[in-house]
Amino acid sequence: MFPQRLDSPLAYDIARAMRDGFDRHYRLFRAESARAKHRFETADWHGQQRAQRERIEFYDLRVGEAVARLEKEFKAGDQPMAVWHQVKLHFIGLLVDHHQPELAETFFNSVTTKILHRAYFQNDFIFVRPAISTEYIEPRDAPTYRAYYPSADSLPDTVRTMLQDFRLQGRGHAHLERDAARVATAILGRFHQVKLRANFQVQVLSGLFYRNKGAYVVGKIINGFTELPFALPILHDADNRFYVDAALFGEEDLQMLFSFARAYFMVDMEVPSAYVQFLCSLMPKKPRAEIYNALGLAKQGKTLFYRDFLKHLAYSSDRFRSAPGIRGMVMLVFDLPSFPYVFKVIRDFYPPQKDTTREQVKGKYLLVKQHDRVGRMADTLEYSNVGFPLDRFEPALIEEIRQFAPSQLEIGDRDGNGEMEVVLKHCYIERRMIPLNIYLQEAFDLLEQPEHAHRARKQLEHAVIEYGNAIKDMVAANIFPGDMLWKNFGVTRGGKVVFYDYDEIEYLTDCNFRKVPAPRTEEDEMSAEAWYAVGPRDVFPETFGPFLLGHPAVREAFMAHHADLLDAAFWQSHKERIQAGQILDVFPYDEAQRFRHAGHETHF
Repeated sequence: MFPQRLDSPLAYDIARAMRDGFDRHYRLFRAESARAKHRFETADWHGQQRAQRERIEFYDLRVGEAVARLEKEFKAGDQPMAVWHQVKLHFIGLLVDHHQPELAETFFNSVTTKILHRAYFQNDFIFVRPAISTEYIEPRDAPTYRAYYPSADSLPDTVRTMLQDFRLQGRGHAHLERDAARVATAILGRFHQVKLRANFQVQVLSGLFYRNKGAYVVGKIINGFTELPFALPILHDADNRFYVDAALFGEEDLQMLFSFARAYFMVDMEVPSAYVQFLCSLMPKKPRAEIYNALGLAKQGKTLFYRDFLKHLAYSSDRFRSAPGIRGMVMLVFDLPSFPYVFKVIRDFYPPQKDTTREQVKGKYLLVKQHDRVGRMADTLEYSNVGFPLDRFEPALIEEIRQFAPSQLEIGDRDGNGEMEVVLKHCYIERRMIPLNIYLQEAFDLLEQPEHAHRARKQLEHAVIEYGNAIKDMVAANIFPGDMLWKNFGVTRGGKVVFYDYDEIEYLTDCNFRKVPAPRTEEDEMSAEAWYAVGPRDVFPETFGPFLLGHPAVREAFMAHHADLLDAAFWQSHKERIQAGQILDVFPYDEAQRFRHAGHETHF
């Protein structure tokens, strides 16, 4: 252990430069998030999407800048470990009264691990656990949330005041009194025949949550011992005036709003940990890591996820195995049965029909990370040089990785502590879902049992409808999934169908949708090969049927709800709409939950 003396001016200067590098990062991050308000007010939807995409790159850019500064000014990589130990202690001191200490610690880890050798990634030199508490940090600028104390009679006036307190500029609210009355009625409907207690109140986070074409009020209603989460989506009407589109209530609705399959929010937060704490009270089942991700703080999400993962390993004993389902041609997928995530490693070798490379596959995953995922594409956590205990792996899984992805595998005692590890050079981690082909097979099996046939038909129809809706939502966001087989989609805990296989994903506008030409001769009609020219981006939707609709019950449900997916005109019309600059609305709640607005055109 190094002596804990803080007498090195060099160590202090390095620590202060690191803190300054983080402060610059968060200042830019917060400023970009704050500008989302103006983009919403002016209906700058393309600008909003561009900013959401570009903000993802902020963190790595600032880490790179900090590393370059430390190397140039302090020759940081050449400093002895005694200095680096003092750097960490000085850094902790610099975070006293800081408003984002947990994010600053993660930034410190990112910079330090780029400078130091892998052997020094240990408790003495990085923050394996947080050193500064995030409890009770008070913001300087504005309170984290506002509290309102209405009576049943004054609730419409309170809702109106609450909406006005966000100070949205622009053309104003279209029908503020009407919206306030609707929201108040919806709230009181949730407390029907329940006495309003002395502590009845409405708490809302001070910042609006911006994403795509919506701004969301997020809060909770407290009555006695009951706490009811709620969210109010604010949209633009045809005249670019604001209106409240729906009132969402309960943990399930909030989980959908903050789903791992949606783009990140932009929200101006002085104390992000306070926002996370408030959101955890609304969604207690949602990991803090996913909440940080949803707020655009992906690196902090990765840090918390990895800490949760290590804790799970310490308190479990099952082994990693190849994930159930059909093996992928591009990815090796494995899981730990007791842990609700899957791990994906890019293979070194692909069959001839997969004309791709490792860099191209990584590019597809980055595309999805930066794109609007519209609730239909799973977010991924990307890690490099991840270590796992060797004794927690099934031997067959080790052999599978060694056979198909040898460049990604390293086994050894890299920390010199006598514990053998499996080190994966690069992997993706996603929420585990039930593969859609397995979900359908379960329904097929139940169809054979008369006592379960009705439930099986409902399960099957739900799956097929959701599958088609997932594709149509992706189409609305300019995404063509490429490989549309059932096995590339999963069913979430809430019954949503989500796409998760990205190696063939393309922008819709990059594809050429065509009808299959009529055969010229009888030989053409009988030929197993295409008798017509096919370009590299040509897609023939009518050919999807034989691969997807082999089961009669699936065909019946698909043709009843999504026959248009087999028509090239459907795809081409959406391509032309996107090329014309239109952005359709794909909102994280059902049509049935919306208030009715005369003259408002809806797109789902």
